Amino acid sequence: MCGIIGILGNSAVAGNLLDSLKRLEYRGYDSAGIATLENGVLTRVRAEGKLRNLELRLADHPLLGKIGIGHTRWATHGRPTEANAHPHATSRVAVVHNGIIENFRELREALAAENIKFSTQTDTEVVALLIDLALSRGLSPIEAVRETLPLLKGAFALAFIFADEENLLIGARAGAPLAVGHGNGENYLGSDALALAPFTNRISYLEDGDWVVITRESVTVYNIENHTVVRPINIVAQGTLVADKGNFSHFMAKEIHEQPEVVGRTIAHYVNMANGTVSLPEDIQIDFSSIDRLVISACGTAFYAGTIAKYWFEQLAGLPVEIDVASEFRYREPPLTGRGLALFISQSGETADTLASLRYTNAGGWPSLAVVNVPTSTIARESTMVAPTLAGPEIGVASTKAFTCQLAVLLALAIHAGRARGMLSAFAEQELVTALLSIPALMSKVLAHDVEIEQLARDLAKAKDVLYLGRGLSFPLALEGALKLKELSYIHAEGYAAGELKHGPIALIDETMPVIVLAPKDGVFEKTVSNLQEVAARGGNIILIGSATAATEAGLERETAIVMPDVHHIVSPLLYALPVQLLSYHTARVMGKDVDQPRNLAKSVTVE
Repeated sequence: MCGIIGILGNSAVAGNLLDSLKRLEYRGYDSAGIATLENGVLTRVRAEGKLRNLELRLADHPLLGKIGIGHTRWATHGRPTEANAHPHATSRVAVVHNGIIENFRELREALAAENIKFSTQTDTEVVALLIDLALSRGLSPIEAVRETLPLLKGAFALAFIFADEENLLIGARAGAPLAVGHGNGENYLGSDALALAPFTNRISYLEDGDWVVITRESVTVYNIENHTVVRPINIVAQGTLVADKGNFSHFMAKEIHEQPEVVGRTIAHYVNMANGTVSLPEDIQIDFSSIDRLVISACGTAFYAGTIAKYWFEQLAGLPVEIDVASEFRYREPPLTGRGLALFISQSGETADTLASLRYTNAGGWPSLAVVNVPTSTIARESTMVAPTLAGPEIGVASTKAFTCQLAVLLALAIHAGRARGMLSAFAEQELVTALLSIPALMSKVLAHDVEIEQLARDLAKAKDVLYLGRGLSFPLALEGALKLKELSYIHAEGYAAGELKHGPIALIDETMPVIVLAPKDGVFEKTVSNLQEVAARGGNIILIGSATAATEAGLERETAIVMPDVHHIVSPLLYALPVQLLSYHTARVMGKDVDQPRNLAKSVTVE
């Protein structure tokens, strides 16, 4: 979602605010703005569209204040126009906001009853006007914030600066993430540590309901009951916060090519390579032998990772698994009976629906395990146990390396569960761990076919509709492939279980319809080939992703195949994810789309 940065500095802060906003571009945005305080007066510069537009405005209208706030906005209420861009301000207060004020209509009506006028369509303006109203009654800025926060309902993060207050920055967090950066004579506020990395590596993370009063000399945190609390200062390694494209054209390309390294790093965290066994970190204490039910909940790409994990846990551990889209799970109120474990998957660890589902199972008394890429995130902190992925910062909105790292963790957990439940022998565990350890090297081999995949993408870019087919473990990957193509290229795509082809989708097949078939050598390979031949008989334009012999066995030309290395079928999703990602990436790039920041999408979905 939106990005927030606030700086209490000792020199003009506009340039640093702009640089930090650039580090937050990965969250997705459609407008941006900065406000500073100059001689006690609030001044703003805002612009619709990309940060380049804001940069040009600042060149014409420089801001010289030593205290300021900045924002990249992804529209929720109101169109992405300059008037609706943040910061929103009155003569007394300026505010930036990430999230949604759910009761803004009621608050707006109450303000209208006071004859207060509105100039935007946003829910954020309500916050600024409520604070302004409190200030007009003689309250101090701190008192005004303390009085206003309980009036707001929703998931949000806020940052305020005030007229005539050259040494005061206030932030508040209710659901959406917010971090404090501790400097030397300067202090900072940001959506995440990445935004604060140029200034400090000393970071405090606000808890849900916290609000913070920041000066250049001090940081005072209050909890939801307005009691002062201490939030620990974490030393964040600077190397983990570097965000540059290197030699790649896009962050997504860089992150796809990082997968051999980061997946290898993640695997090494969960296995004992010396003896070929899974060795979970000490703080993951799960007795899988006592569990009779596993519930998985996630959103988007993480949901498809969880769907693949369902196959793994059921096949390798004999453990019944239910999986839900988090936005459905949280509202259908499933009964939490039996001896269960709740598993939640999220790249950011801040996904609103997944967090709400976690809180539901926590309230029901079930233990919870979070598979997240940000170990300091809210989902990580509120879960019973955390299984971190080690993908590093993922800047591209469409998840790539985070997805495969999630799969690596989930497979390690499933193997461990299989041993604990007596479903896997020691020999079978070693066989699977050996297969898992082979993945990073095999990934490098697949990435060597990048140019060939780009050539296939040039034809794919001409399509209006695309069908993805897969069976077994490849079915969720077909769903993920269709999602990736939709996200990046805006081409309509659908993923289907190949066995469902004759139950409707086959009606779509003609010579203009590309059909991407995932066909690893597994127990259902022959059945997948049979479905593939049904497509070929109807003139479908097939792209086969399979082993060197798959195209021959299917009776296809090698030119229409992406040849994959031989791999154990259980670990095939980790490997087959790469050509799926590359096809989508190159298709979008050929079409001239904004690969790293697709329209209407955000990296971290912190509101419903």
